[in-house]
Amino acid sequence: MMVEADDSEGVRLQKVLSQAGIASRRVAEKMIIDGRVEVDGQLVTELGTRVNPDASVIRVDGARVILDDSLVYLALNKPRGMHSTMSDDRGRPCIGDLVEHRVRGNRKLFHVGRLDADTEGLILLTNDGELAHRLMHPSYEVPKTYVATVDGSVPRGLGKKLRAGIELDDGPAMVDDFAVVDSIPGKTLVRVTLHEGRKRIVRRLLAAAGFQVHALVRTDIGTVSLGEQRPGSIRALRGNEIGGLYKAVGL
Repeated sequence: MMVEADDSEGVRLQKVLSQAGIASRRVAEKMIIDGRVEVDGQLVTELGTRVNPDASVIRVDGARVILDDSLVYLALNKPRGMHSTMSDDRGRPCIGDLVEHRVRGNRKLFHVGRLDADTEGLILLTNDGELAHRLMHPSYEVPKTYVATVDGSVPRGLGKKLRAGIELDDGPAMVDDFAVVDSIPGKTLVRVTLHEGRKRIVRRLLAAAGFQVHALVRTDIGTVSLGEQRPGSIRALRGNEIGGLYKAVGL
């Protein structure tokens, strides 16, 4: 891309990256020089490049940079016992209650996917309809990771069995990854990663393998991780997390 001759037109690319929270201007300049930034599908290496933030599609390392500040991207750690709905006509506690009290002015937010009431963990909230639609669509195979507490000790071959697939009443299901995290007398903590979202799929899959789930937490959706986030808390996604989600669904 050529440098704009008229400095009054557009905004310098490194400034746009900095304002989007990608990096400081100095680091953004190095990203440009190193050939890590694309504008409208073209690699940009000239520091004088100016862009239109309202129209240009900018990517860093292949991940799209979100420039529309009206779009909201949040991570919620849904507490156990709370329903994954924005409202509940039966008066039960739901994630809409948290949004209403903690995210002012964003009542049009909706949740990406669901968790059972007895499951804790990560739910994404956004008003970006296209991203939400793709994240929930099974064809994009966005991975989700769960940590489950199950009865007893886990045999060595369970991971292989789950990766090969188990027949459930609504068709076969399999995991992408499986690992034993920890064990205590009578119980084992396991981590399961899969990319489908059928109802209660983790509980049903482990039950079919002979293990009852006593506690379940979703820890990751694509590039977004729950980390040390407390139950009931909400945080804004970082730019690299949003970009990673866009990249995962081909936007």
